[in-house]
Amino acid sequence: MKFTIITLFPEAIKPYLDSSMLFKAQKNQLVEFDLVNLRDYGLGPHKSVDDTPYGGGDGMLLRPEPIFTAIEEIKKKEPSAKTILPTPVGQTWHQALARQFVADTDKHYIILCPHYEGYDERILSIIDHKISLGNFVLTGGELPALCIIDSITRLIPGVLGGETSADIESFSDGDNLEYPQYTKPAEFRGMKVPDILLSGHHGNIAKWRDEHSGKKAA
Repeated sequence: MKFTIITLFPEAIKPYLDSSMLFKAQKNQLVEFDLVNLRDYGLGPHKSVDDTPYGGGDGMLLRPEPIFTAIEEIKKKEPSAKTILPTPVGQTWHQALARQFVADTDKHYIILCPHYEGYDERILSIIDHKISLGNFVLTGGELPALCIIDSITRLIPGVLGGETSADIESFSDGDNLEYPQYTKPAEFRGMKVPDILLSGHHGNIAKWRDEHSGKKAA
């Protein structure tokens, strides 16, 4: 799987992509990341990518020309690549949707990170997937892009250590929450690990885990 991230701040994204599981996924050739600086497609001597909105108002909007050019340039090499835009008007991101992206036959995703006050609405004409992380606003699309990438990549077979790691965790089956987990020591500051988890009886442990798995509160 490949992700091409179009951003004005590649230096803000690269450290996270080169850490932990995402780094291992790259090392094992399970995923590829490519960072494209939108400024490289800017207009004029100052490489401008934004301008004031028609009709007035505060802030600046991303112009369509640099974005169209950047995406079209990428698609010259891989026409089947699908575009993703983090935006408040998008579909709310959730675990089942992440699984759909992993299963999708389109394995190259171009993620556009908006910035400033927003973007020219005409940009939506070349976007395949509009994604929202929820009812809040961030400064730019870099953090949502990383959330989307992380949640998809960790579901790729071979990325996580355990074979069933992604199958038993929270939201693996709708709105379920994973059961409580404990490790050593068996007692810490007066707080003890439930005796049943120390019993070695796998049937009873499985039953306890099932009983203590919850559902997300509405």
